[in-house]
Amino acid sequence: MPPSGSSASPKPDIPLPEPVNTNVDPGEIARFEKLASRWWDPRGEMAALHHINPTRLRYIEQAAGGLKGKTVLDVGCGGGLVAEALAARGAQVTGIDMADDVLEVARLHLLESRQKVEYRKIAAEDLARETPNRFDLVTCLEMLEHVPKPEPVVAACARLAKPGGQIVFSTINRNPKSYALAIVGAEYLLKLVPRGTHDYAKFIRPSELDAWARAAGLEVRDVRGLRYNPLLKSAALSDDVDVNYLLHCSRPATRAG
Repeated sequence: MPPSGSSASPKPDIPLPEPVNTNVDPGEIARFEKLASRWWDPRGEMAALHHINPTRLRYIEQAAGGLKGKTVLDVGCGGGLVAEALAARGAQVTGIDMADDVLEVARLHLLESRQKVEYRKIAAEDLARETPNRFDLVTCLEMLEHVPKPEPVVAACARLAKPGGQIVFSTINRNPKSYALAIVGAEYLLKLVPRGTHDYAKFIRPSELDAWARAAGLEVRDVRGLRYNPLLKSAALSDDVDVNYLLHCSRPATRAG
């Protein structure tokens, strides 16, 4: 559901991101647009996302303290896998992305699913300037490792959340193990995702994401690994954050001090 009205918002206490928008990688956009028509195929190139979605959603729902009636923003929504699932659980969802073809697929799939999601082509940094302090929950999943500068996206997610709101990020750690599993294993050996999907240099250590979140005024609540089993086609939460992980933050309800 799109933000409505122009009611007064609390005075922002989180720094504004710098004006945008050069924080987009045209190569990344083109890569995902090529996959747009197959986004909802559970046996296609996006199958792994379908398999991990239930586990991600359980974590998000717990972090949010329930989803029914909550205003939710999904940053980097892609074809809408997470956005639709959040809407199905009673949330009022807005999904944003910068890939036209992928957003069109997301909108068309609503005709089949009958869910209600508002999709927009806009960067998180720009939306943070347009409607700050707006959402009970902000999710940004498997997106930070695909932008040139993830720090401004983290800051924008912080600003988009209401005071007292929750933010959930997910991304990939940067170390030899993650290179072996997320790139060599997933792309070249098992072919779980197309070659070139990931750039190791853009992987993000939990300590880095933690620091960016705290610099944006957020309180880090939890970090949890997400372990994917390609044989069972399922995922589970884990204490092992060496490869995929989720970070749950909250925006303080009031200004500190």
